[in-house]
Amino acid sequence: MATARPTVLLTNAIDPSGVEILARVADVVVAPDAKPDTLNRMVLDADVLMVRAFLPPNIFDGAHHLRGVVRHGVGLDMIPMESATAKGVPVANVPGSNAEAVAEHAIAGMLLVARRIHRMDRVLREDGWNASRKHSDESTELFGRTLGIVGMGNVGTRVAEIASAAFRMRVLGTASRSKPAPAFVEVSTPERILRESDFVVLACPLTDATRHLVNAERLATMKPGAAIVNVARGPVTDERALATALAEGRLRAAVVDVYEEQPIPPGHPFLALENIILTPHAAGITQESMKRMSRGAAEEAVRLVAFERPANLCNPSVWDAHLQRHRKQP
Repeated sequence: MATARPTVLLTNAIDPSGVEILARVADVVVAPDAKPDTLNRMVLDADVLMVRAFLPPNIFDGAHHLRGVVRHGVGLDMIPMESATAKGVPVANVPGSNAEAVAEHAIAGMLLVARRIHRMDRVLREDGWNASRKHSDESTELFGRTLGIVGMGNVGTRVAEIASAAFRMRVLGTASRSKPAPAFVEVSTPERILRESDFVVLACPLTDATRHLVNAERLATMKPGAAIVNVARGPVTDERALATALAEGRLRAAVVDVYEEQPIPPGHPFLALENIILTPHAAGITQESMKRMSRGAAEEAVRLVAFERPANLCNPSVWDAHLQRHRKQP
């Protein structure tokens, strides 16, 4: 009697190269949408769940038989980790897979703010040459400016490398628990970073400690004319406070890729501001990064299908009990 192939459920489509890896060992199913009812229903038939959308908080409450969950990317805030760990569900991710893409996005945002390229392009099309050229009078250079980075993981470190080597910027960065800061980075507190920097890049994970880390009180300490780039998570900033600081001209600009509520809702105060550049949580998405994330996530899913420990297991405390539980099943 043939044994049924395991099923890998994808919340969203992935790069074909990842599907090819998965299809060697499992049936691959893409959810028609990422609504809570859809995912809660379909996960009951899945052996591995691959995540590119926010999971409902009760996703692990049903009678599932999951061998594990893989985050297609890095951030774990899309997954109810406390519930996964409490229910003994292994969770893996693919650290560093989109770091280059996110770092380049952050640098691109800084250049747009400094040189006002986006504004000149729009005005040139609408109002002509002379009106557009006037915007260059307000442009600046990154050379010699101070960059502060909150979150010196893979993304923050890469931003620091580019800024220091290419633009000779002075770089301040928060301390990292996992690795020492590069020699050219001045290890600093978030308070000092916000106070002294011309540009602040937020690249930290969302935790209780970083939620609303950039609030009205800290925004008030920033230099007039400073700018913020948020490629971390929306709730790292108090969005209302940031919008007020931008509207009042206390900050020069902001570049925002992530939001408290996604998609960004109509009527959000950011949408009425001209000194903010908005992108739809796309900093980490390039053709190259999608391939890296998809292949890396697929390889982790293949390990989980075979009950092999993932290379990047995010809740290692569940692994031994997870193996014992599944070995007892017929």
